[in-house]
Amino acid sequence: MFKCDHSTLRLSFNTFNEVKAGNMPEYGEFCLLELKDGRYTGGEWNPREYKSKKSTEGKFIRGTADSVDSSEVSRWHSLERYDLTECLEDEEIGLINLGHKTEEARSVVFKDFKTFKDGLPKQEQYCLLILKNGGLGSGRWDYWRDKKSGTFIYAPALACYGMEEVWAWTELSTDDIFASEEKAEKERLLEEELNRSPSTDPVKFKYGTDIGVYYEKALEKLRKDYPWASLSQMKKKTQYIITPVHGKYIFGLDNGTFMDSKLVDEWKDGDTADEFVDFLCEYTRDAVRDSDPAVKFKFGTDVGPYLEKAFNNVKREYRWLNKKIIDSAWHYDIKQIDGDFEFVSRSSGESDYFVLDCRSAEDFIKYVEHDYQNAALRANPVVSRYEVKFGDIEIHGWHLEHYIFFKLKTGDYKVDVQAGDRVTGGNREFFITPYCFEAKTYGEFLDRYLQIVPGYSFGLDKEDLISDVKLKEFLGY
Repeated sequence: MFKCDHSTLRLSFNTFNEVKAGNMPEYGEFCLLELKDGRYTGGEWNPREYKSKKSTEGKFIRGTADSVDSSEVSRWHSLERYDLTECLEDEEIGLINLGHKTEEARSVVFKDFKTFKDGLPKQEQYCLLILKNGGLGSGRWDYWRDKKSGTFIYAPALACYGMEEVWAWTELSTDDIFASEEKAEKERLLEEELNRSPSTDPVKFKYGTDIGVYYEKALEKLRKDYPWASLSQMKKKTQYIITPVHGKYIFGLDNGTFMDSKLVDEWKDGDTADEFVDFLCEYTRDAVRDSDPAVKFKFGTDVGPYLEKAFNNVKREYRWLNKKIIDSAWHYDIKQIDGDFEFVSRSSGESDYFVLDCRSAEDFIKYVEHDYQNAALRANPVVSRYEVKFGDIEIHGWHLEHYIFFKLKTGDYKVDVQAGDRVTGGNREFFITPYCFEAKTYGEFLDRYLQIVPGYSFGLDKEDLISDVKLKEFLGY
């Protein structure tokens, strides 16, 4: 690698360019920026009118949702027009001048370069980089969860320099993003210090600081109305915990973690332990009520009868369905988990399953039916298609992208509808049931069809479809 001593190396940037008409970087060029308040950062030039060489209006982009408006910039200096390889291979080098140093030139020197052997930058710190290919760059440090590695983000869509690309780095000026992270870090450290010896309200926590005790007391009350109640049923809802916050124990809703910080919504609806127990009863009541085994497993705890009912229900309309086809669907079972029976779905293996949120036997059967319907459609090859033509159609903020009818090998039909906005999209597939084709007229067919694919939800209504002669012929009318 390079032979010069990075710790004593200085880079002198000379001949900065003023921000003025006709004197801007090339579109997309990455630059070192001197701001009007004297700070230094970097950014990729994106003019508002990218075809205009004279425009000074635009932004220097530093990353996703991270940019500096040109109105904040005093001068710029290219970072892309240099290859320092030859200089960096000289072990005697201590100063590298970038550009000619003259009396009129603006000269700024950066030093205190570090390699990753010296440590890592602070989170959200914006840095000047010397790359291993001899080039220059800049970027905002984003450590990964292990905090032992990370990347320098420098452009939208998280474009970044990995650690393997960077030879040395030094800090640029503090900005609002880094200052905000520094403040948050101080708050995290203070919170950690406060929570080392948290205080306990003796009235609110008269049963101690084990949340299980409070759940058990709530369970005793619930069993008066719901004899089947269990802790596992209560805990189907997001669970409450007892945790220290700002130096004292609280009851809080556990919302997981984000960026290594625990997210807890404090319970503030009461001041005593018994009030919290009563709250837990009401909070978990619906989950317990909807877990009545007599309703949920009214056909028993053998999954077979449920699957047979689902199969027979689907076969009434998907007439080609057979048991071999549903082998490609998910596999279902009823398992005893934490003392309670649950409907589960398995992709493979006895241990690879997830619990289904089905409140009744009918809910589970409908869930399985949907899976069997999809399996049936996958097993029925398409033999022809007709794509409906339409203009610009907006559906609740989304735009209709395609609306395609398919004829299947069995003579049945399905339709695929796709819509999207600027950043995302989705499609849904619908089987056109035999009931629709029992209609004697095309108009009556559309009335039945639009109960499955309503125009207000999917873009095309009766008046849009009835005049399409080719569609009418494609559907056999």
